[in-house]
Amino acid sequence: MLRSMYSGVSGLRSHQTMMDVVGNNLANINTAGYKSSSVVFQDVLSQTLANAGGPVEGGGGTNPAQVGLGTRIGGISTSWTQGASQLTGRATDLAIQGDGFFVVRQGAEQLYTRAGSFSFDANGTLVTSSGAAVLGWPADGGVINTNGELRPLQLPIGQTMPPTPTDRVRLGGNLPATTGATTLTSSVTVYDAQGSPVPVSLAFTRADGDPSGQWTVTGTVPDGAGGTTTVLTSTLTWDAGTGSFDAAELTLATSGVGDFATDIRLQLGSPAEPMTQYAGANTLAALEQNGVAMGALQSFAIAPDGTVVGIFSNGLRQPVGQLATATFTNPGGLEKTGGSTFRPTINSGLVQVGVAGTGGRGPLNGGVLEMSNVDLAAEFTGLIVAQRGFQANSRVISASDELLQDLVNLKR
Repeated sequence: MLRSMYSGVSGLRSHQTMMDVVGNNLANINTAGYKSSSVVFQDVLSQTLANAGGPVEGGGGTNPAQVGLGTRIGGISTSWTQGASQLTGRATDLAIQGDGFFVVRQGAEQLYTRAGSFSFDANGTLVTSSGAAVLGWPADGGVINTNGELRPLQLPIGQTMPPTPTDRVRLGGNLPATTGATTLTSSVTVYDAQGSPVPVSLAFTRADGDPSGQWTVTGTVPDGAGGTTTVLTSTLTWDAGTGSFDAAELTLATSGVGDFATDIRLQLGSPAEPMTQYAGANTLAALEQNGVAMGALQSFAIAPDGTVVGIFSNGLRQPVGQLATATFTNPGGLEKTGGSTFRPTINSGLVQVGVAGTGGRGPLNGGVLEMSNVDLAAEFTGLIVAQRGFQANSRVISASDELLQDLVNLKR
């Protein structure tokens, strides 16, 4: 009878632990990145009343007779299934689609998390909701070294991109093959080494009745005194046999104009977009120039591989850093440390840090949070099982107590 009572007590304790685990799962049903837990029961030692016996001549063998001494918690395991994705629209909210963890630093300790609800603090550092710094590889001049040391990622507030002087302009389109005097103009803005814009006006003129298809090309820029400075004077002749002009490139002389180290090449079309002279509309236009003014960082975007791309006022984009992600051989061996973070243990295996989307690490989704993977129906079922298990074990204790009471009453 005492055995049954102690077995019932062990059942109460184990089912109370199961109730605690289920209650914690339900409490975290809306916790981003939370992974649900489940309880594994196992029996404890059994008392042997009779040992097994082998078959003998004239008789069969006997099985052992054992009485169990109760139950205990064999383990509490974590489910690493993917949680549902919730669209938030915040650029700093990230979800890992697949395996992997974000790497964060809380104080001097490096921890790992699935919760991607990040934001920037007053110093421009990307942090978790509890203030842990998100780690990755900051860019140096737009170049990211993913083999370098992990450091807190910062959005370089006030960062500027230096200007790039123009050394190439590309024209394209059609110069109309019409009779009569014709002057067509096109303009393009180029940039010097200081990032100052310099407007260039290009005039294509053909004399009245000129049957050769020859054009006079003139390029001018403002001289700063209300007049203009000529930077190009040349001629172009159309070759109907080859379907092209006799020159593929002209030169804009920049000496004395702005802060240019070299002259600017004026390319006339390209194999994909040739410059032509056919009957039809005038489509002459400047298609491209490779200079930019100084740019200031205005916003950012995060790519699926974790690259943080800065968007500058001059229209260019440049990487400013990249988030690191990590995997473990046995994520079930990680220890929960609160704040939706995990700490490696001796049984989790060594951490493997790398780029999202490679080496078994899932890609990132921006503007999305991974919610908990708690299954409400399964948890309520577990709640009923835990309650009934606790109730049944309490009945065992009550029945054992009544048997003991009857035994005591035999003396009366």
